[in-house]
Amino acid sequence: MQLDSTQTQRYLPLRDHNVVLGVTGSIAAYKAADLASKLVQQGAAVDVILTESATEFVGPTTFAALTHRPVTVGLFGANSALSIDHVALAMRANVVVVAPATANTLAKIAMGLSDDPLGATILATSAPIIVAPAMDGDMYDNPATQWNVQVLRERGVHVIEPGEGRLASGLTGRGRLEEPARIIEHMRWVLGRGGDYSHRRVVITAGGTQEPLDPVRYLTNRSSGKMGYALAEAARGRGAEVTLITTPTALPDLVGVTMVKVNTAREMHREVLQASADSDLLVMAAAVADYRPAKPAPQKIKKGDEDTLVLELARNPDIITEASGQRLVKVAFAAETMNAAENAKTKAVSKGAAFVVANDVTEAGSGFGTDTNRVAFVDAQGNVEQLPLMNKLTVAHAVLDRAQRYLSR
Repeated sequence: MQLDSTQTQRYLPLRDHNVVLGVTGSIAAYKAADLASKLVQQGAAVDVILTESATEFVGPTTFAALTHRPVTVGLFGANSALSIDHVALAMRANVVVVAPATANTLAKIAMGLSDDPLGATILATSAPIIVAPAMDGDMYDNPATQWNVQVLRERGVHVIEPGEGRLASGLTGRGRLEEPARIIEHMRWVLGRGGDYSHRRVVITAGGTQEPLDPVRYLTNRSSGKMGYALAEAARGRGAEVTLITTPTALPDLVGVTMVKVNTAREMHREVLQASADSDLLVMAAAVADYRPAKPAPQKIKKGDEDTLVLELARNPDIITEASGQRLVKVAFAAETMNAAENAKTKAVSKGAAFVVANDVTEAGSGFGTDTNRVAFVDAQGNVEQLPLMNKLTVAHAVLDRAQRYLSR
């Protein structure tokens, strides 16, 4: 079965949003072209405003070709969207993003100057404003720049901290523009505020626990963590305060999510119990080892003459069963290889879960490490809701939709 494209599109956070992208005079302006392209690919309508100095680095033709929309450079240019109504872009914007934002631009925004289209738009809009600074040397750490940044934050502007590394001048320091994909993550986070999970605290686990056998080896499983990360991304995009308790994975940290790193089941047990005590929802998507080596070797175990090696295993704590909170709703995951629905019903009863997300990991496209999943929701009464094969972000939103039925008002 193919992906459910209707449901997939429903959860594209930027689809049909009007984005005003301000580009200022930095060598990092070339990254803004990539950002504009990625935003268009995600369904956003992108109106670009170039400052005069930005045109020294990249021209309006580039952005017009990428966005299929006119580009604004001057307040009263013939092709400007502001030529008649100088607040036209401000009125229709869902979000204003300035990337890159130079030190000069940060100062002008902080002072409320409107001597160019970007300044006028920022002053006139009621949409969220995001700035992604980029500059050379020690300019970002200069007290004057930091003062401007603090002023902007106090006014509700979302500031994306620049990265550290080699700068265009050859110097090394803090001032690199954040990568376009990460800027888009910040946009999703900001736009998600006020969503249907606003004021909800959500705890999610991800990955496969690692139980040490000796200082070199550990026992684990095939979980990639992708499902748990998708759940955290979905909850963040709907306004939740999200804590993601995760084992080591190959996935990047999520913007706007409290990341808690653990290795073993007992470490995850400690963190989940602490985080969930005052939370609304716990989703246990991690593949937690049921057992661990009872006595990990203090040194690397060497191969001896014996043909077999006997390991004594000790039972790990049952995390979801022990997790509790005054308003906590619990959702479990069950990765099965047979009798998925029957096993999930048993798990829902024994774990005290509102429902269990069950999947047969032997099915094509539904195993560990895939970008898709085919799951069923099973409750303690044995009711089964089977979902089609979908990408994991869409599955994550479906889980959150179902969980809402159980959340206290």
